Amino acid sequence: MKVRAAPGVGTGWRCSSAARPSQAPWGWLGAASGTQCSCSLGPREVRDQGHYAILTPVLAFPQRCQLSARSSLRSGERTAQGVWEVSGDLSRCSGKTYEEANEFSTRRQTLSITVPPRAEELSELYRELSQHPGLSTACLGPDLTTQYGGKYCSLYTEWSQRDLARAENIKFCRQYLIFHDGASIVYSGPAGTCSEIKDELLSRESPSGTLKAVLRKVPGKEKEKEKQFLEVWDQNRKVKSIDLTALDKHGSVYDDDQFGCLAWSHSETHLLYVAEKKRPKAESFFQSKAPELGTSDEDTGHPKKEDAPVKGEQFVYHEDWGETLSTRSVPVLCVLDIEGNSISVLEGIPEHLSPGQAFWSPEDTGVVFVGWWHDPFRLGLRHCTNRRSALFYVDLTGGRCELLSEDTRAVWSPRLSPDSCRIVYLENNVLGPHQQCSRLRMYDWYTKHTTTVLEAVPRQAWGAFPGIYCGALPGMCWAADSRRILLDTAHRSQQDVFVVDTATGTTASLTGDSPQGSWSVLTIDRDLLVARFSTPSCPPMLKVAVLPAAGREAQTQWICLQDAPPVPGISWGIRTLQPLPEQEHPQYGGLDFDAILMRPSEGPTAQKPPLVVMPHGGPHSVFTAGWMLYPAALCRGGFAVLLVNYRGSLGFGQDSVASLPGNVGTQDVHDVQLCVERVLQEETLDASRVALVGGSHGGFLACHLIGQFPDTYRACVVRNPVVNIASMVATTDIPDWCLTEAGLPYKPDALPDPAQLTEMLHKSPIRYVDRVRAPVLLMLGEDDRRVPPKQGVEYYRALKARGVITRLLWYPGNNHALAGVEAEADGFMNMALWLLKHLQC
Repeated sequence: MKVRAAPGVGTGWRCSSAARPSQAPWGWLGAASGTQCSCSLGPREVRDQGHYAILTPVLAFPQRCQLSARSSLRSGERTAQGVWEVSGDLSRCSGKTYEEANEFSTRRQTLSITVPPRAEELSELYRELSQHPGLSTACLGPDLTTQYGGKYCSLYTEWSQRDLARAENIKFCRQYLIFHDGASIVYSGPAGTCSEIKDELLSRESPSGTLKAVLRKVPGKEKEKEKQFLEVWDQNRKVKSIDLTALDKHGSVYDDDQFGCLAWSHSETHLLYVAEKKRPKAESFFQSKAPELGTSDEDTGHPKKEDAPVKGEQFVYHEDWGETLSTRSVPVLCVLDIEGNSISVLEGIPEHLSPGQAFWSPEDTGVVFVGWWHDPFRLGLRHCTNRRSALFYVDLTGGRCELLSEDTRAVWSPRLSPDSCRIVYLENNVLGPHQQCSRLRMYDWYTKHTTTVLEAVPRQAWGAFPGIYCGALPGMCWAADSRRILLDTAHRSQQDVFVVDTATGTTASLTGDSPQGSWSVLTIDRDLLVARFSTPSCPPMLKVAVLPAAGREAQTQWICLQDAPPVPGISWGIRTLQPLPEQEHPQYGGLDFDAILMRPSEGPTAQKPPLVVMPHGGPHSVFTAGWMLYPAALCRGGFAVLLVNYRGSLGFGQDSVASLPGNVGTQDVHDVQLCVERVLQEETLDASRVALVGGSHGGFLACHLIGQFPDTYRACVVRNPVVNIASMVATTDIPDWCLTEAGLPYKPDALPDPAQLTEMLHKSPIRYVDRVRAPVLLMLGEDDRRVPPKQGVEYYRALKARGVITRLLWYPGNNHALAGVEAEADGFMNMALWLLKHLQC
């Protein structure tokens, strides 16, 4: 007897016929033929008195395989493969035809075998999915003309990919050719193979496309420090290579997207960038230098005054800009004269400002930049679009610094139009929620007049423009007409691309008729539009289009330039929920929220997968329906995954954002719990096997939920969670967050009084620790400045003292995101194994 168990797609392994046998004296059960294997794991044999079945693993653990063969295995009997669970009597299948056996299967007479999970299989699953690259940047080259009069251009793209063997993220580039007639794309395709990019920190093509600037790091020899070189390339060779470290005009050049820039002047003779201000050398009061042998006292004079070390300054504290910006303290604007090989640090910028995001003004008369106030002290800036800042212009001839925007707001992401007449930028209110619905403002360079193109949207209306919720505008966002701009923004639980007419304030979607998912603008040049698209079951794809004329944007035709086949075995959908009447906000009533449910694709035999609930962090953030490694891997591992966008998430209007501060720990917790209960009622899921996974504020919610609703959840995994707002306020880089989200006013010179500390503690999950029963796995980044790891240690000790099963993983060299390749991979493995163990899978 030989039974081939072809894979199904449920919670575990299912036996179904991969091909209908023509002559089978025993029959096949549970048949939905033609099901394809979606996993690279190998088959496993189970033998019984000379008969055996070949089990092909598919998704998750526990692996439950239904066999259609007669077997005498008894429940609990140990074999070489493990302990099998046996249910049902299959003796009546012996000798049956296919049709008879199939009819017999409807009476659910099956043999179930539970195979113990193996870490090797999980690691192979993660390895497979982590190899999908992410698309980061794109740049269009100048138009060229063929001998037949057609136009084409090159498209340069950069991708990133996890290299588990090297434990690092690698970057590689790939180029494409796009043939177009100005109104449509005639042909497009790849040009050559991809190649790895090494040691590039920044790169930028010149306006004409004939030159390229590259900021490169070069490892130092022996005990030397790493060096930075600024290179200039033409179409055939490297024409300049300048050792910035040796020139010693400034500190390290910024390569981040918060301050950093690498901007060509319009004349292509100068380069503008941001670097750390040169700090005088410091030494001890007792430091002495012995004279060199063979020299006189006159020859051993003191160094020049500007190079003389400052005594007693080596332990002075220097403020920085917090999470991921700990090496950013005092940025300065620097200009490289390419022809003269000289570098100058721009003067005239007020000392109370930290400049960044700079570019050349029209006609290269000066530099436009964003300046952040750092008085009375610096607060964390990463993901905080509410820090006081403004748009400035510094004149290169006289050093005069001019304010271009209001100085009581938070502004960022300025972009100059192709005709050099207008600058658009994003604007938020100062303080309050760190992420908000932003305004789009425009400054006219010649009239000096500022207008509001788009206001914040109070309520997201179905089918209407949702408002602007993005960390930055695309680097190239203007259409060729210097009137329209392109941007992507969260649109409830999706991300869509919109075109905005800056003259009228009207908007139109370029992706409204496209498949659901997550769209991002990479660049637009000469109305050639390049975008990235992904879904929860499909890794990023490269899309291109020609922007139609104004008023015809709905006719945009997207062409896929680099496809990524969907990952099999994952189905997903978006559902909308309304809070219960008693949970409505008294001021912001009528708000709804979304959730994205991912689940293993259903097979011929309905099974109930366990559910992993994931609330996002922020709290003013959002899950959009795009590719996410952890949820996809869990789903392929047989878990249903619920991604909850509770009230307070971005993409649902400013009222939704404003409803959460003062209600954390209640409104957001109730939204997640309501969503879980509804999904368990309406979907075929195993309500006895529900777990929580969350990071940052998502970890805050996970810890709340296992304390407030201990009967619902069987396991919990949290990454850098907020557990005690009162103890966090004095150690985080964003103390204003603690007070704002607790519903309290923040003032830099105010100290929390006992009533405020009590209120913060009252809203924290540590308050419910006595009720926690679910085993908890904590993952903490040693270098986390946002939610310091002492938060997780505090919760760990509280759980240990109460006898709750808990485990703590400590990741050196990782900050709040735990985004290091090694930490990310280890985190997934430990998370998945923890869930399997404590959900008794």
